[in-house]
Amino acid sequence: MKKSLLILSFSIILFAANAQTKPDSVTFLLHKFEQHIGKEVYRVSKTAQEITYTSDFKFVDRGSPVPLKAELKLTAAGEPLSLKIKGNTARSSTINDTITITGKQAHIKVNDSSYTQNLSGITFPIASYAPGIVQQVLLQYWKSHKQPASINTLPYGSVQVRKDGEDALTFNGKPLLLDRYTVGGLIWGNEIVWTNKAGQLICLITNDAEADKLEMMLEPYEALLPDFIAKAAAYGMQLFTKNAPKAGAADKIIAITGGTVVDVVNLKPIPNAVVIIENGKIKSVGKAGEVTIPAGAKVIDAKGKTILPGLWDMHAHFEQVEWGPAYLAAGATTVRDCGNEFSFINAVQSAIDNGKGIGPKILKAGIIDGKGPMALGIIQADTKEEAIKEVDRYKENGFVQIKIYSSVKPAIVKAICEEAHRLGLTVTGHIPNGMTLQAGVDSGMNMVNHVQYVYTIMKRNKDRSINFEDSTSIAAIKFIKQHNVVIDPTVGVFEMFFRSTKDDITIMEPAFYSLPLPLQAIFKNTGTEPATAQKLKPIWDSFQKIVKVLYDNGVTIVAGTDQGFPGYSLDRELELYVQAGLTPIQAIGTATITPATVMKMDKQSGSIEPGKDADLVIIDGDPLTNIRDIRKVTTVIKAGKIYDPAALHKLVGFGK
Repeated sequence: MKKSLLILSFSIILFAANAQTKPDSVTFLLHKFEQHIGKEVYRVSKTAQEITYTSDFKFVDRGSPVPLKAELKLTAAGEPLSLKIKGNTARSSTINDTITITGKQAHIKVNDSSYTQNLSGITFPIASYAPGIVQQVLLQYWKSHKQPASINTLPYGSVQVRKDGEDALTFNGKPLLLDRYTVGGLIWGNEIVWTNKAGQLICLITNDAEADKLEMMLEPYEALLPDFIAKAAAYGMQLFTKNAPKAGAADKIIAITGGTVVDVVNLKPIPNAVVIIENGKIKSVGKAGEVTIPAGAKVIDAKGKTILPGLWDMHAHFEQVEWGPAYLAAGATTVRDCGNEFSFINAVQSAIDNGKGIGPKILKAGIIDGKGPMALGIIQADTKEEAIKEVDRYKENGFVQIKIYSSVKPAIVKAICEEAHRLGLTVTGHIPNGMTLQAGVDSGMNMVNHVQYVYTIMKRNKDRSINFEDSTSIAAIKFIKQHNVVIDPTVGVFEMFFRSTKDDITIMEPAFYSLPLPLQAIFKNTGTEPATAQKLKPIWDSFQKIVKVLYDNGVTIVAGTDQGFPGYSLDRELELYVQAGLTPIQAIGTATITPATVMKMDKQSGSIEPGKDADLVIIDGDPLTNIRDIRKVTTVIKAGKIYDPAALHKLVGFGK
């Protein structure tokens, strides 16, 4: 006990020098998309018996306040006594927990539920990714208890802390040596944390309760944030390559035999087919007996199974490295990232492309917003000069598209589009506030994210459903078709927001209970009350019908998911297209050859044809008869490299 107290006291003394602030009042700056959106101020008070940390945590995300208050009490020796935490952990998620520890018992109150729990083993109260001070004390607790492999947490679960190394940085012209840790169990996947040698938290890279990446920085060190973001991406990817099973090895020649190949170009199946892959490319495709299997080829027996082109998710937000294995496990071999932190997505893409990480091919769409209270991220343009500068920066860094966000001023939309087109980039995104879809397209937008922007330019009935026979609605569809606008509807994400939280969530996601517990906790409470869900039903029904009407009128639809169940949400998107009236093969086309064509990559991807990249998915079923069979992925091949989806899911914490 005396040793623990001595270490804690020494840490507080060192902290005062290193943090460059008073030890009883410390500030972490909070960031999303690298943008400073709030702060956490914590204070420390001590008596002979107790140490008390109080935290006032608050950020504003796109105009919505996210406040949180917490109080953590420890004995003088650093053993936990209580935690009270109340407020918001994201725009639409709340927390209200009180945990009191007496001896070997914990008295727990979560919202309106109260219970007593007997304790066994090392236990620490921590209910969320926030506030940062609780995580700092957790690390100190872990050290003082001889760095156990796992710590039980209250009100539920456990965390796994591991020292991952050291990083030497330069700060104010002087060397700064930091310890680096991974923390698992608080969010899906791993947080990455840096502390100084005294144990003071310098940077925490985490995710908030709506799965958006969020960073906490000790105030004096904010200028180092881009360095930490890039390092977090690289280190996170390294964890996968270090722990990945050897089953992911590449084979020079692969023969897939006996399965049904889905020809998405001619919209027909090829039964009892053979696909030959050589050096990461498709060499030949044909019926059994027509294609020679080379000697020494690795043979994959696909009898009774379906062979699809690798799937595309055209609306990804690669917010953390864990999305990489999750996408691949679901058969998504290519994703379009529709807006991310500049340093992070560049580092993630580089790691994957150079074999130092696991994930799909990433096509980057660089996000640009305008200034204002609803702005997202630090890349903003309010003048033509700023617009040109940001578009040029994205082009120079390998981005293939620009994404416009909601606060861009109408005049600047045109400037962004003109510069993007001059450089050979296309433009997608939201329709900014104060504009219509028609105005966005007239300003140069090639594509539009989210079905609601189509909905808003159509004729609505009193119950907010769409009157598809009205001339306004007909004209809206005609305009979209005549201007060759590409739509990624993301209907799956609206299903999640509009659903009644009283409904069985496994209807929309049958694998729900295989998701990591932190994800289950987020998604189970995402939605609305039954009465509100009923009121929203006419809108939801219209959203689905819009997809069918657009498709039938020749509008290009590409499957995109935004942020839902990692990987699986692409399956759900296609199921909803079939539910809306598309045939299964039409729906599959929106996630294969159509996006490849839209992104001008159809000569190398999007279908199973000789000369194309060997991106394929083997399904244990027939999704052309039952689209839900598309979930039964047994083998994924990306650029000729074979992956086991079960091993990929295990890598990122998915279970049965």
